[in-house]
Order: sequence, then structure tokens, then C-alpha cells
Amino acid sequence: MIRGLYTGASGMNAQQHRLDAISNNLANVDTAGYKRDVTVSKSFSELLIRRCDADGVYTTTFGSADAAPVVGKLGLGVEANENYTDFQQGSFRLTDANTDLALSGEGFFAVMTPYGERYTRNGNFFVGKEGILETKDGYPVLGENGLIHVSDDQFKVNENGMIYNLADNSVIDRFRTVRFDNERYLQKMGSSLYASNDISGEAYIAEGDERPTFLQGYMETSNVNVVNEMVQMIEVNRAYEANQKTIQSQDTMLSNLWSRVATRRG
Repeated sequence: MIRGLYTGASGMNAQQHRLDAISNNLANVDTAGYKRDVTVSKSFSELLIRRCDADGVYTTTFGSADAAPVVGKLGLGVEANENYTDFQQGSFRLTDANTDLALSGEGFFAVMTPYGERYTRNGNFFVGKEGILETKDGYPVLGENGLIHVSDDQFKVNENGMIYNLADNSVIDRFRTVRFDNERYLQKMGSSLYASNDISGEAYIAEGDERPTFLQGYMETSNVNVVNEMVQMIEVNRAYEANQKTIQSQDTMLSNLWSRVATRRG
């Protein structure tokens, strides 16, 4: 019975992790370039149950003997294994603003932060007071030659990420666009930023077929499907309630057991 309490509690804890991820997805449904989180759960190793009475067939296997018949397997609960980011492409929304950019395909913009280089899919940029292209949080966007200096929004970007001055058609820079060996394991840092780690691998410049297509005047919307997230939220709530009722049933049986033991001893 005690095992049942722990099994139900582990299920409730796993569903709580799922609910946190779903709530965060719904909160960022209108965030440009946001990628939904997915919670992966795994079960604990199952136990093989045998009957205590030794009335089974006596067998020897690799030096051990066993006469107890197998009853079945016993599950020991579940745990939230990891949260990973689904980098599926979001749809594109037309803004007609020269400072808005979207990436069609895999890849990331590189930006400079006080904590070092970070990466984002959110191309909702603007021109800062010093004529530097920046994110909405004020982080400079990086080109392959460093910071991208533009006097105003009178510039154009071709499909390869080359930036041209509209006045004289001169080349300003090319966006530093990066890829990773294992993008799934990038770490979310908030403000639509990602950081690399040992599992994701270090960033490298995307070239050739690995380089995404740049769309100027568009923004990539989040890849969150509101209907699917709401359906999953309902599933989580029902699973949570089922585990809760399991714990209540176990608690009731324990109370009855102890009350009967106390009555007999009395």
C-alpha cells in the first residue's frame, strides 16, 4: 500500500511538469520565433513478482535455483525525464517593416549579450540610437564582421542574408547565421534566446544548403498550436486527478487497516 502512495505521487509530479511546459507554451503563443517545449516522461524499472509459496517448477539458471512461480510485473511509477524544445518551423506573418526578418529553414541569428554570444529565431529587430541593429531587448545583432551598423531602416536583405544599403547598393555585412550539431539540446535563456552547451555542440556558420532563407518584412510566429495545447492540458488534468484518487484510495485502505489492527489488539 505504501508503494501505491509513492507511485501515485510520482504520477502527479510528472503531470505537474507537463502542465508547467504547456502553460509556458500558451503564454508565449504570440511571441515571435518562440519554440514550444515538450516534456518527456519515463517509467521506473518494473519489478518481476513471484509468489512466496514454493510450489512452482524447480529450475536452475546460471547457478541460481528458483521454485516460486511468476505472478506478473509491478510498475513503480513514472518521472519527468527531460524538457526538450521542438524547433519545428513556425508560420510567417507579413509586417512590411525592413527591420523584421524571418528565417525559413533551420538556423539562428547570433546576438551579443552581457553573458556572451546567444542565439535566437526572433527576427523582430530595430535600429538603435547608435545606428546598430538590435533585438527588442537591446542586444546587438551580429554580422560576420561584428556589429551591424545601419544609419536607418533603409537597407535590404537578400535570401542569403547579405545586407545592402538602399542608397548606393553597397554591401554592409552578412548576418552571422549559425547551426548546431544537436539543436534539440540548446538551453533556453529567456527573451527568446538560446545558449549552446556540451551536448548541443558549439555554433558554426551555416553555409550552402545548411543556410536558411532570409525573408525581409516578415516575422516567424510561434509554433504553438493552441488547440493541441488545450487538449493536452485537459489530458494532464485528468491524469493528475486519477493519480490523486489513487492516493486517496490507498490512504483510505491504510486507515482501515490500522483501525482494524488497533481494534484486534485492544
